[in-house]
Amino acid sequence: MQVILLDKVVNLGALGDIVKVKDGYARNFLIPSGRARRATEANKAEFEAKRVELEKAAAAKLAEAQAQGEKLGGTAVKLTQKAGVDGRLFGSVTNHDIADELNKQGYKIAKSQVRMPSGPIKTVGDSTVSVALHTDVVVDITVTVYGESA
Repeated sequence: MQVILLDKVVNLGALGDIVKVKDGYARNFLIPSGRARRATEANKAEFEAKRVELEKAAAAKLAEAQAQGEKLGGTAVKLTQKAGVDGRLFGSVTNHDIADELNKQGYKIAKSQVRMPSGPIKTVGDSTVSVALHTDVVVDITVTVYGESA
């Protein structure tokens, strides 16, 4: 199925690109989330009429994400979890825990924006985690996990 992208999609294309994707990906993800429309002649004409408006909105989103990224840049998140004597946690620190702590600090972060390249944190100490505020804005933050004796 051919679709017109209404937003930048990672590994697919930028705003206004007409790309061919699998039918299920278009029907189940791109179109319902508002990131794309079917590439019919009517939709192409409608998109061209709204192109400037959509580009302005995309630029505003990017500028907002960059501003938030500058504030978030040097942030350190401190969490306390129950841990054993050897420093391993009973459980783990997930992207949900980090997003909750960032929200308590005043940042609006969804758990899907927190990227943990090596999976959940399972030991006491410092770790680096990425926060993707926008497809072009990724900020690294430091997560410090303190052990609490069980």
